Amino acid sequence: MTGMNHLAILPILIPMMAIIANLIMSDQRSNSRVVGLNIGFSALLLLVSILLFVVQAQSGGTAAAVYPLGDWPVPFGIVLVADRLAAIMVLTTSILALAALIYASARWHSRGPNFFPMFHALTMGLNGAFLTGDLFNLFVFFELLLAASYGLALFGGGRNRVRAAMHYIVINLVASSLFLIGVALIYGTTGTLNMADIARAVPLIAPEDRGLFEVGAAVLGIAFLIKAGSWPLHFWLPNTYSAAAPPVAALFAVMTKVGFYSILRLWMLVFANETAGPEWTFGQTTLLVLGVATLSYGSIGALSCKALDRLASYLILVSAGTLLLAVGYNSPGVTAGALFYVVVATLAAGALFLLKDIIDQILPAEAQVLAVSLELYGDEEEMVDEDQEVSRTIPAAATIVTLCFAIAALVMAGLPPLSGFLAKFAMISSALAAEGAPNAATWWMIGALIISGLFVLVSMVRNGINIFWTSLPEDGVLQLRTMEIGPIVVLLSLCVLMSLAAGPAMEFFAETASFIHSSPSYIDVVMPGGSAS
Repeated sequence: MTGMNHLAILPILIPMMAIIANLIMSDQRSNSRVVGLNIGFSALLLLVSILLFVVQAQSGGTAAAVYPLGDWPVPFGIVLVADRLAAIMVLTTSILALAALIYASARWHSRGPNFFPMFHALTMGLNGAFLTGDLFNLFVFFELLLAASYGLALFGGGRNRVRAAMHYIVINLVASSLFLIGVALIYGTTGTLNMADIARAVPLIAPEDRGLFEVGAAVLGIAFLIKAGSWPLHFWLPNTYSAAAPPVAALFAVMTKVGFYSILRLWMLVFANETAGPEWTFGQTTLLVLGVATLSYGSIGALSCKALDRLASYLILVSAGTLLLAVGYNSPGVTAGALFYVVVATLAAGALFLLKDIIDQILPAEAQVLAVSLELYGDEEEMVDEDQEVSRTIPAAATIVTLCFAIAALVMAGLPPLSGFLAKFAMISSALAAEGAPNAATWWMIGALIISGLFVLVSMVRNGINIFWTSLPEDGVLQLRTMEIGPIVVLLSLCVLMSLAAGPAMEFFAETASFIHSSPSYIDVVMPGGSAS
């Protein structure tokens, strides 16, 4: 095991150390030194994630840091696998976690007990889920992140928050049970839980056991689809995300990506496995249908929203549908565009949840209600002089908030010239250039992406008019905390930077997608010589 392979476990160990440190200092949660320590842990996690990403970027597209826990040989022991896909997801999580933690440190962390330990536990569970190469270990990290998310969903109290969180807890307890049942059925038919070993064993499954294996995969897939927010298993998501504390909701933006990642990883390894034969392409049509349905439902839901936090929740569903469509299309070029999209959509959605909290501080609730009333019934007050309206001075703080909202709207709607458009354009162009295209699946995907983008644009523009045109105070200078507006600016700046660096980024994502679609390559990395077995 080389020194670089130890990088694979550091994104798990650092949050664990942060949890221990917070439990030792549990009676000092409002102490500024404790706040600084937690920000330091998150910054350290980000540095390690950047290092892991850089190492994978400089290695070949088929390289990965493999870390067998306890130095047990694969597949008999638990293994962590940090390939490019895992490095992308860990880095995205670390960026969003640091931004949300800095935002929370301004005032939210003190509104209840144990915020920091739960926050780091969620980060640890997310990173572990992205890095593990073992199905049962995936279940363990799945449960860790869920347990932490239960506490964070309830953080701050309130009737709406408790009601939404209880619904969320019940649904995810069911998902955990399905996860365990699916894992048991897969183990019973393959005799292994290592993902690479499962992919190796699939072509060798006896015909009489194939049905049982597919049942196990279907049950496991339902658990993943619940976590991904797929229609019709998504009803817990809008209420939970919109009711959660803003920094919690921002980090929750990456939680649905655990479901997407799990489906992408396992489905590409097992059911899109070229060596297993075309008859093993199981569930592809289902993924395409669920992708279109989720994208449609999320877009219509976004169009109906007049509250920004509710809108941001439905945009999570839009991104979930887009990613499911990409997986179901089963083309390396489309997958590359989806990897670009998952990064920018996650960062922009997280920024939008934080931005909503700032807007709530700027505008009293009655002003936002008035904005909706003016939209519905019109303004019956006397006309304002046109010159006075045009020459109105907008304070600098309001300009920053407005600009942030505009960037988030462009990214989420997929409009040029920002990265949301480039990601969707890469998906569409790759779908048209794929072997056998254009076909019905191609046109369904293109139509769904374009129409959903239009719906999201209309909903964002309408909300922007309500907030920044109708409701902004006439005379007050808006006061913004640096620790609150700073993380939002950084997240959206990264989305803009990804637009400027789209060429190198897409080249990296294309190499990553090629590796994902090559099941034997993954098996050889984790189990040298295993693909030939």
